Amino acid sequence: MSHDARLQKAVLAELNWDPSVPAGHIGVTANNGVVTLSGHAGSYAVKYAAERAAARVDGVRAVVEAIEVQLEDRFKRGDEAIASAIVERLSWDTTIPHDSVKAQVEDGWVSLRGEVRWHFEKDAAEAAVRPLAGVVGVINHITLKPRVDVTDVSNDIRTALHRSWFSMATRSRCRWMGARCG
Repeated sequence: MSHDARLQKAVLAELNWDPSVPAGHIGVTANNGVVTLSGHAGSYAVKYAAERAAARVDGVRAVVEAIEVQLEDRFKRGDEAIASAIVERLSWDTTIPHDSVKAQVEDGWVSLRGEVRWHFEKDAAEAAVRPLAGVVGVINHITLKPRVDVTDVSNDIRTALHRSWFSMATRSRCRWMGARCG
C-alpha cells in the first residue's frame, strides 16, 4: 500500500473516530502529505472539526479544505439573526473583553474584527461564534494589542521570580546554611 493510500485510510479512520464529525459525507484524498477534504457538512462546526481531525493525523503536512457547508433547514438563519446571536454570545463570554470584538455577517460568513490583549481571547471569540446556527464560515481578523514594554521586562521577571519559587528556594537555602536572608 502506498504512503498516500495509508494516509488517506488514516485520515478516514480519524474522521470516523471523532464523534463531532459525521464523516459519511466527507471524502478524503492524499497526495504527498497533502490531504484534501471534500463533500459537505451540516454546519460550520462540523466542517471545522473535520479539518482539525485531519490535521491531527501523523504524516499530514497540509489540509486542503473543500467541504461545503449545507445547513439543514432547522439551522438556517438570516444574517441579522446571526449577528444578533453573535452579539448575545460574545456578551456572555467572560474570556472575551467587553466591546473588544465586532462582527460582520454576510451570507452566513462571519468576519470578526477588533483588538484584544491575549491570543486566547482571539481564539475564544472565534470559538464562541463557530457553533452558532446559520454560520457557514468564520474569518478572524482580530489583532493583538502590543503589550511588551522592554524597559520593564527585566523588573517584571525579577518580581515574578521573587513572588514564587525563587524566594522560597532562597529562604530554604539560607535556613540550611544558617544565614540570615531578607
